[in-house]
Amino acid sequence: MKITTIILAAGKGTRMRSDLPKILHKVAGKPLLQHVYDVSRQLENNAIKIVYGHGAEQVRTAFVELDADWVEQTQQLGTGHAVQQAESYITDEDTVLILYGDVPLIRLATLKSLISNVSDQTLALLTVNLQNPAGYGRIVRDDQQAVSRIVEEKDATLEQKQINEVNTGIMAVKGARLKKWLSQLQNGNAQGEYYLTDIIEMAVRDGLLVVTSQPETEEEVLGVNNREQLSQLERAYQFEQAKMLMERGVTLKDPYRFDNRGLLEALGQDIEIDINVILEGRNSIGNRVKIGPNTVIKNARIEDGVEIFANCVIEDTVIGANSRIGPFARLRPETVLAQDVHIGNFVELKKSTVGIGSKINHLSYVGDTTVGSKVNIGAGTITCNYDGANKFQTIIEDGAFIGSDTQLVAPVKVGKNATIGAGSTITRDSPENKLTLSRAKQVTVEGWQRPVKQEK
Repeated sequence: MKITTIILAAGKGTRMRSDLPKILHKVAGKPLLQHVYDVSRQLENNAIKIVYGHGAEQVRTAFVELDADWVEQTQQLGTGHAVQQAESYITDEDTVLILYGDVPLIRLATLKSLISNVSDQTLALLTVNLQNPAGYGRIVRDDQQAVSRIVEEKDATLEQKQINEVNTGIMAVKGARLKKWLSQLQNGNAQGEYYLTDIIEMAVRDGLLVVTSQPETEEEVLGVNNREQLSQLERAYQFEQAKMLMERGVTLKDPYRFDNRGLLEALGQDIEIDINVILEGRNSIGNRVKIGPNTVIKNARIEDGVEIFANCVIEDTVIGANSRIGPFARLRPETVLAQDVHIGNFVELKKSTVGIGSKINHLSYVGDTTVGSKVNIGAGTITCNYDGANKFQTIIEDGAFIGSDTQLVAPVKVGKNATIGAGSTITRDSPENKLTLSRAKQVTVEGWQRPVKQEK
């Protein structure tokens, strides 16, 4: 079976009150349209067509890498008109799936179930039962409970408004049938628009059975029209992510205060995650890892037994087994820590490797540096790696001890088991097994008196 998916993504989103086209607003750090595209792309033998319109240049620029045909709707004249723009891509034998670019949480299983109901004599329609159906088109059924038509709320009688089963707009049908009905759409309504929902009544008239299915949760089919709805879908998405992690054995201190905005490629056992932790990009987390509150982790590999204390920011980093990070540490891109490394409070690393058992515990910056094993870097140490134009490397070999308040001016090398005295500025290589320091001579001035403030 060949599937042609048409994603309707041309709307402006006036109620978003934004210069950004609605489909570029994000849930879990990913544009609404990207969510819809990603799930539809998992359908086999599927060709995706995206109907776009408002903010056309912004939209195409944002999604330049998508494997889809783009169809511009220069005038937004309704959902039926939008599908008409993609009609040339539809063959008679296609199963055509209609999706919406602002309905980001639709699931693959729901789409597969919907498509399975399509035949030459059926139209598949996704409906949902809502406790509060206000604003939605109601599904009207006949005495045999077959779908007869969809009535928009503004046209519904008081009795019809009591119907809780509503139209989601998501449907699937054979291409030949759809093309015929598209040619028959009329815009004789108050909005002067061509409504795709009109084809339901056409299908019934032509003797087709409208087969309905429903999603597992109503959040799957909720769209985004304003900022409040966007935030509601964000929380719904994140709670689903939290539930999946807890089912896999992760302890979340509060599943309502956790965000996964990326992909967990690997997940160990006995992981504990405290509140307000944000995961972005692609991460893997090993066994017995503990992550403290208010921590952001992006594109990291965290190995077994690692403990990350509160308020850390970690990006594009590898953290070796049994290491301890933070609190208030920042690990920037291209940082690689071996096992049993300690990175303490207010320490920042960038583009550096740190060997087994080394410690950088307080108030230090280490950038463009290779740190060996069993190195101790004292508080307030800075690698001066940038001269305003170029960056240079610092090498600190195994067993070195760097005293507090030291500046290592790159390019420079500290030898194996060398000691750097506190308060030094090191500009030349320091030899192995020796003490190197640079200090001005300490002087005590006899007879000096502290100034006293003069009274006025």
